[in-house]
Amino acid sequence: MDTPRTIFLASLTIVGFGMLWGLYWLPLRQIDALGLTGPWGTVAIMVVAVTVLAPWGWRGRHRLLRSHPMAVASLVLGGCSLMLYSLGLLYGRVAIIVILFYLTPIWSTLIGRYVMGWPITGPRIAALLAGIVGLVVMLGGDGELPVPRGLGEWLGLTSGVCWAVASIGIKVKATARPAESTFLFAVGALGGGLILAPLVAPLPDIAALPQPGAVAFWVVFCAILWWALSIVGLLWATTKLEPARVGILMISEVLISVVSASVIAGEVLSPGEWIGGSLVLVAGVLEFLPSRKPRPA
Repeated sequence: MDTPRTIFLASLTIVGFGMLWGLYWLPLRQIDALGLTGPWGTVAIMVVAVTVLAPWGWRGRHRLLRSHPMAVASLVLGGCSLMLYSLGLLYGRVAIIVILFYLTPIWSTLIGRYVMGWPITGPRIAALLAGIVGLVVMLGGDGELPVPRGLGEWLGLTSGVCWAVASIGIKVKATARPAESTFLFAVGALGGGLILAPLVAPLPDIAALPQPGAVAFWVVFCAILWWALSIVGLLWATTKLEPARVGILMISEVLISVVSASVIAGEVLSPGEWIGGSLVLVAGVLEFLPSRKPRPA
């Protein structure tokens, strides 16, 4: 049984790294501004992350080889989803991209019901309705069709769908430890980036970068802090806490993203976007509420 100290440290880890991911858009855009444009900056980050995590991947190779194929595929897909999320932060408004990513309660509920055959509980029905209404209000608040507008928003929405699929597979089949799981995350993100990058933007001239040292610093910094340390920490912490607490604590990422984008990037949300985004957050909380068990007869 986990001690109160362990639970406290795990909760602090979720909040701290959640806040850190709320600032992830800053170094991404800094790398882009320094000349490693578009998805190629994230690809460079993932090359370093895979290299850093490779020793743990090798050490845990036997556990990975014994893992269920669905678990391996889900971890790789989880990395791809975070790659799409990273690109969305580059090409769209930060707050909207983060909120679109957090629409996962809609997709996880539908997948769990119609693919996995799981029952839909009361909190899940409420989360589904809140998420759908929030999506419609947020994207169609100005009288337009409630669909994503622009590449960034489509990437944000797609990343949330992919993460919903991946998280279900991880929940059902994953047995690997956090370190080697993070290695597969990084491999998936790198593979997804290498496929997507040439379709989105041409490869920049690396030799012509005006500040290669600064680019290298930010790339290594992101790879180690966000993709190595934080994901290992988050995967560890989620094994120590109830899903309800994890879901609520991770909202720190949304809050930091919205506030930092407003203060630093000058992003302004319309009233409809605020209302819709709030409903999406409500859906995220409802998704992780424990279901009440029926009383014995």
